[in-house]
Amino acid sequence: MALIVQKFGGTSVANPERIKNVAMRVAKHHGQGDHIVVVVSAMSGVTDNLIQMARELMPLPSEREMDMLLATGEQTTIALTAMALHAMNVPAISMTGPQAGIVTDGVHTKARIKNITPKQIHALLNEGRVVIVAGFQGQTMEGQITTLGRGGSDLTAIALAAALKADLCQIYTDVDGVYTADPRLVPGARKLAEISYDEMLELAGLGAKVMQSRSVEFAKKFGVIFEVRSSLNDNPGTIVKEETPSMEDVVIRGVSLDKNQAKITLVAVPDRPGVAACIFKAIAEASINVDMIVQNISHNAASPATDLSFTVDKPDLLKAKKIIDGLKDKIGFREVIADEKIGKLSIVGVGMRSHPGVAAKMFETLADAGVNINMISTSEIKVSVIVDLARGEQAMRLVHQAFLGKVG
Repeated sequence: MALIVQKFGGTSVANPERIKNVAMRVAKHHGQGDHIVVVVSAMSGVTDNLIQMARELMPLPSEREMDMLLATGEQTTIALTAMALHAMNVPAISMTGPQAGIVTDGVHTKARIKNITPKQIHALLNEGRVVIVAGFQGQTMEGQITTLGRGGSDLTAIALAAALKADLCQIYTDVDGVYTADPRLVPGARKLAEISYDEMLELAGLGAKVMQSRSVEFAKKFGVIFEVRSSLNDNPGTIVKEETPSMEDVVIRGVSLDKNQAKITLVAVPDRPGVAACIFKAIAEASINVDMIVQNISHNAASPATDLSFTVDKPDLLKAKKIIDGLKDKIGFREVIADEKIGKLSIVGVGMRSHPGVAAKMFETLADAGVNINMISTSEIKVSVIVDLARGEQAMRLVHQAFLGKVG
């Protein structure tokens, strides 16, 4: 008997037929005597539709009310999944995040899990029931509903697996593992048998849609080994685990393209101490994550000024621009330019640590194709560049070919 946490994403529960398929998979494990905790996302498209309806009422809705609204998506799915299992005579019970004991901080729309008390889940499992938990949501100590950010169902599953000391954690999605690139954009992309936490963390943070980056962070912190696999077939997936020495033999593990980035440029910012701190403190206080930052060198000694550019997620662009506009009189920059037509192209691999010349090869590949680079960011195992969104997919295929072989 094993305790298994299985997470099913929006495409896996997109309609009643797919929910039945999920129920059959769960019922099979339950029939073998395993204890099963199922975490589900909202049905595909539901969250986006809810966001669209909210923004038709106002451009920047209250984040508290957004949490109240978006939490309904997962609650629909848990009830339908429980019903599908009941139809197969499998004892199952649905639970919201708060009912499952998930306690978060008070940051609406991007809450962090503070604690999980799985006592009730254990009791229900011991009764022989399948427990179906709404992903993406929790509750503050004061009883406020919160959500964990896009992709937060992954985090729910990993956190529950850690709290329950599960024997196995499986993340089911619409692809059967982690690939060297998005197979929908790069036909020659290959599935990886295994990948390290650090590589998976970088890919997730760089736009790979397989996993939410915070969930990978959580898995690494608590040593939760998990498998990414498809809910549409029985093919083996990709194991995500701690790095092993053999992983450094592969220079580049994957290539990703993040189309969800926007660039903000402040033109003619006074070049004096404390200005950058003022800007990024205000943005941080609004719980907006800044990714890449580039500041030009000031050359005018009489009136030193510089251009400052940084990237944020597209959904945060309006909020970030509003904050920056509010700082204009205080700081004294000339204007703000926002650009949504960018893509962040990245290569990732722990093998970069021991193989020089990786960045140069990437830049040369893009230069030969006439793809201009706007910004550059590097880490020990990653190189990222900002390119024109219109050239992003072509650039991704060229870089994949240069490092990982010919595409299909």
